[in-house]
Amino acid sequence: MARDLKAVFSAMGARLAIARNEVGLTQTAMADAIGVSHRAYHSYEKGQRGLPVEALVAIADKFDVDAAWILLGTKSVRAAHDFEALKRIEISLDQHLTDENIKIKSEKRGAIVARWYQSHVEGREVSDDDVHTWIELVRE
Repeated sequence: MARDLKAVFSAMGARLAIARNEVGLTQTAMADAIGVSHRAYHSYEKGQRGLPVEALVAIADKFDVDAAWILLGTKSVRAAHDFEALKRIEISLDQHLTDENIKIKSEKRGAIVARWYQSHVEGREVSDDDVHTWIELVRE
């Protein structure tokens, strides 16, 4: 059975936001780096449209981001990353958002996951208060 295209684009947009935040670029800078307009890139992160192959290849080449991860969420952002930790972080955040009935945009979710994962990579413990603060900062 085929996946729901809207869900595929939304998930891909969230992973784009994670990758972009990880390399420390704004949406405008990422758009420039991969040769698309800011408006087009913004629509990719929002999950409103699919990422062209040329843009995907540019992201993979310029930023060493795994194309399969961007498209399907398989493997990890980069080969050296702790995919299981990233998956646990995403599950924990999604569970918290669901339990608290909090809705945030996918690109903002990606920013929280990126910040949380960065803390994990740096060996800093993330408290519930940290997560609540990050959510409040991006809440609609």
